[in-house]
Amino acid sequence: MIRKTLSIACCLVAAALTCTLITESQTPQPPTSAPSQSQSSGVSGGLGAAAIYDSDHRPITAGGFVDSGPIVFQDVTKAAGLANWTHKMGTSEKNFILETNGSGVALLDYDNDGWLDIYLVNGATFNSLDGKETPPRAALFHNNHDGTFTDVATKAGVTNDRWGFGVSIADFDNDGWPDIYVGNYGKNRLYRNNHDGTFTDVAEKAGVALGNWSPGSTWGDYDGDGQLDLYVTGYVHFDRNNMPTSRSKATNYTQCLYRGVNVNCGPRGLQGEPDHLFHNNGDGTFTDVTQKAGVEDKDKAYGFTAIFISLNANGRPDLLVGNDSTPNFLYVNKGDGAFDDQGYSSGFALNDAGREIASMGIAAGDYENNGQVDFFVSDFGDDYKVLYRNDGTGSTNVNFTDVSYRTGVAQPTIPFVGWGTGFLDYDNDGWLDLFMVNGHVYPQVDQHEWGTSWAERPLLFHNIPGKEAPNSKAPAGRRFELVPPVKNTGLAMVLPARGAAFGDLFNDGKIDVVINPVDGPPVLLKNVNPDHHHWVELKLIGGTDPKTGKKSPRDATCATVFLTANGMKQRQDVLSSGSYISANDRRPHFGLGDSTDPGSAEIHWPNSHIETIKLPTPDRIYTIEENKGITSSLCTGKPCAAQ
Repeated sequence: MIRKTLSIACCLVAAALTCTLITESQTPQPPTSAPSQSQSSGVSGGLGAAAIYDSDHRPITAGGFVDSGPIVFQDVTKAAGLANWTHKMGTSEKNFILETNGSGVALLDYDNDGWLDIYLVNGATFNSLDGKETPPRAALFHNNHDGTFTDVATKAGVTNDRWGFGVSIADFDNDGWPDIYVGNYGKNRLYRNNHDGTFTDVAEKAGVALGNWSPGSTWGDYDGDGQLDLYVTGYVHFDRNNMPTSRSKATNYTQCLYRGVNVNCGPRGLQGEPDHLFHNNGDGTFTDVTQKAGVEDKDKAYGFTAIFISLNANGRPDLLVGNDSTPNFLYVNKGDGAFDDQGYSSGFALNDAGREIASMGIAAGDYENNGQVDFFVSDFGDDYKVLYRNDGTGSTNVNFTDVSYRTGVAQPTIPFVGWGTGFLDYDNDGWLDLFMVNGHVYPQVDQHEWGTSWAERPLLFHNIPGKEAPNSKAPAGRRFELVPPVKNTGLAMVLPARGAAFGDLFNDGKIDVVINPVDGPPVLLKNVNPDHHHWVELKLIGGTDPKTGKKSPRDATCATVFLTANGMKQRQDVLSSGSYISANDRRPHFGLGDSTDPGSAEIHWPNSHIETIKLPTPDRIYTIEENKGITSSLCTGKPCAAQ
C-alpha cells in the first residue's frame, strides 16, 4: 500500500516501464551515467543514459557524421519512384501508443517474374476508422526491372484500409505464388495470390482474421504435413471505449511520464493480447491449436516480431517471439505437434543482466559461420541492444549467450531506439554484417536536451576478426565495427524509422534496404559498396522426399542452406518474417569474396530431406527444385541462356 503523501510517476512507454515513488515536492531527475551490463536501470525508458552530442551539438542519434569514409548505401527513393507514397499513423502529437509503433515492409516476387517487389504496410487515423476521412492505403510497388517501381496496390486489391502494422510472406496454399498476411489493429488480412496480379482477402473464410491488435506473424510447417501453419503475435488490447491516457482507468489511474514529461501510455500497465498458432487444414481453412501445441501466451505478453526457423536444420521449425518489455519466447519443436518452452533455460528470454528487454526487431543469421544461427534483438533507448550467440543445440536443449559487449554492438547502440534489423553481407566477403534502423516513440524528446531525437540515423556494423585476449587459448571469435555515417549517404539519413526489409532488389548480388518510417515516405537504400566480390543466390522450390514421400512446402519456408565455398561454410535460412514485423528477401544470399568457385550447397529441406548441389558459376541467381536440381538461373536479372 502507498501512503497518500506519495504519488506514483510511471513511465509507461513503448519499450519499458519505470515507476518512481516521489513526494509531491520532488521532481524525478534522470541519472547521468550510461547503463552497463551489471546495472538494472538500462532497460527503463524513464532512466536517462549520458547524453552524447557531436561537434555541432546534435544528439548522436541525429549526428556524428563524417566527411569521408566508406560509402555503402545511397538513397535512391525518388529515382526509384517510391517518394510519392506516404505512411500515416495517427496524429503528429502521438497521444496514444497505437500511433507510435509504425509498420513493416515486405520484399516479395508477387508475379513470379524473378524480381523483388515491395509491399509497404500503412497505418490509419481514428478519423479514418470512423469513416470521417479516406483511410491511408498500403502500397505494392511492382519492380519494373530498370531501377524503378510502380504502385499497383489498388489494381492488386491489397490496399488494406485498416490500421496496419506487420506483414509476412508465404505460399500458404502451395500453388507456387506468394501470399501476404497483414497484421492490423482490427481484423487482419490474408491476401491469397490469384496468379494474375491480383489478390483476394480470405482471412475471414480461413479463420485467421482475429480482431484487436496483432502486429507480427510468421509461417512454418510445424507438424511436417507439408502445409504452412501460421503464428500471430498479440500486442496490447487497445479499447477505444477505455483509452489509455494518464490517470485513466486503463492505466490504473497512474501518470504516464518519460523523464518527468507527460507522454503516451503503454505497453506496461495495459492489458495485453494473446498470441495464436493456427494449423493449416490444407483446404483453405485454419484451426487454432495454440493451447494444444503448448505455445499459449497465458500472461499476454506484448508480442512483436515472431520467426519460425529450424535451429537444428532438422526440418522441424522452432519458434522465437520478441516481446516488448516482457521476457522473450523460444519454443523448441518436439516433433510431435507440440513445443517445449525454453525461453528461460536457453538464455533467450532475458539479457545478460537477467532483465527483460523491449524487443522490437529480430535479425537471424550465422555471423560466426559455425553452422549455428544467432539472433540480434533491437531494444529501446538507454539500453544496449542484444546479440544472442548460439552456443550449439543438443538433441533437446538450446543455449544462447549474450555477447553484446564483447562483440562491440552494445555501447554504440545505447542512445538509439532500435526497430528493424537484419544480418546482411553488404560487401560479399562471406561474413554477415549487421544493420539496424532507429527512431524514438516520443516526439517530445526534440524539445529537451536529452541527447536523443525523434528521428534517428541507422547503424551499420561490419563483421571483422576479433582479437584474442592475453594468455587465452580460446579462439578470438568475431566482432562488429561501426561503419561511420558519411555525409550525404544512406547512413547519414535521419528519420523516424520502424520497419525495414533486406534483399537484392536489383538482382546485382548486393543486398539493399527498404525502410518504412512513421508518417513519411519510404526510403530505398541501394547498396553501392565498391567491392567486386563474387556472390551467389538461390531460389528454392520444395518437392517430395524420394525415400519417405514427405512433402516440403512449395516455397521451401524454413529450409536451411549450408554453402561450402572460399574456405568457409556459411548458413542461410528461408524465412517468412523477420526484422521488425517485416519480411526479407526469401532467397539465401552468399558472399564469396574473391573466389570464382561458388562451391556446393547442402540443402536441408523442410521435410528433412538433405541434398547437395554443386553450383557451376558465381554471380548468378539459381532456381533449385527439390529432387530436380538447378532448373534455371538469372544473370544480371535476365535468363542466363539469353545472355
